[in-house]
Amino acid sequence: MPNFSEIGLPEPVLRSLAEAGYVNPTPIQEKAIPVILSGRDLIGAAQTGTGKTAAFALPALARLGPAAGKPRCLVLVPTRELAVQVDENFQKYGKYLGTKTALLYGGVGYGNQTKALQDGVDVVIATPGRLLDLHEQRILDLQSIQITILDEVDRMLDMGFIEDVSRIIRLCPKERQTLLFSATVDERIGKIANWALRDPITVDVRTGKTAAETVDHAIFPVDVFQKYDLLLELLRRSDYKSVIVFTRTKRDADRIAEWIEGHGTPVATLHADRSQSERTQALQGFKQGKYSILVATDIASRGLDISGVTHVINYNVPEHPEDYVHRIGRTGRAATEGEAFTLFSPDELHHLQQIEQLLGRPIERRKCEGFRYFSEPNLTLGGAKTSAPRKRNR
Repeated sequence: MPNFSEIGLPEPVLRSLAEAGYVNPTPIQEKAIPVILSGRDLIGAAQTGTGKTAAFALPALARLGPAAGKPRCLVLVPTRELAVQVDENFQKYGKYLGTKTALLYGGVGYGNQTKALQDGVDVVIATPGRLLDLHEQRILDLQSIQITILDEVDRMLDMGFIEDVSRIIRLCPKERQTLLFSATVDERIGKIANWALRDPITVDVRTGKTAAETVDHAIFPVDVFQKYDLLLELLRRSDYKSVIVFTRTKRDADRIAEWIEGHGTPVATLHADRSQSERTQALQGFKQGKYSILVATDIASRGLDISGVTHVINYNVPEHPEDYVHRIGRTGRAATEGEAFTLFSPDELHHLQQIEQLLGRPIERRKCEGFRYFSEPNLTLGGAKTSAPRKRNR
């Protein structure tokens, strides 16, 4: 395995990496960095948690060189939280280049973001809506952009940003380097790549093993009116240290958080209707251990660097099968144990069937023994056995 000094990064970037304690690149970094340094367009297929941000940030900074005071690199991301994370990485890796960044996202005032742009920046990290707002106000001009990076493209498409993304790409110069990163590469991604990228090289480091193959996960059939109670029972029995409860809607997230807190456990809540300060406090509090439970919509299912999650509980079966894999992939990371439970009511059968089709096999059905069900849960789909959630060995 090569080290970073052997793949062509300049000394100022290597110095920042040494300070951060990084020696050897991950597979996506090892394969993508030389391609990006060469100036070629790239499609990077990599799952969350593989070092994807550094794979584009390090060579982008190397190509940009010392600070120049005008936007030369644009990183487009789907969520505010991911924008903050990417910005932190660019600042860390560009420390000895004097790189200046502007972090642009909605939900906050324009003042600080406008000032950052007016003071001169090298890298713009933005969500689509706020970037277009600032462009329409003539505060941001993209004509000096040399490198355009589209991160978590599949997520941006799922969130309905395709028109905004297309418009932003057209606002950038035609003569540019374009990098596209996605956890999934399908027909939709291909259509974007066909017109946005020029003769790209594809780097695919997905292992073939999804989170669904490395995490102990199961389906718990239950009447829809008992989901709250079964959720509390699973939390009580699971011996969790850090758990994310995923919901389909923002309203459910608030209700579930209130329900859990009503039973004596403080909860962090993360969804799009929370203010930016509330979202930041929730995420930081969960990462730092102030809260052991995070209730969230799919805003937390991918991209974010959240380590140490021991359990994931899906209050609803996800509508998109890929989201199931991303959600449960929040646990069992970096060769650690992880468990994921999904509460399933009969009206969600279609969504469950789509997930099992994606995985190519049925997911085990389990019964929570000793829980007082209104009606006996159906465990026959997929021929799964009956068992209670197992305790984790500590």
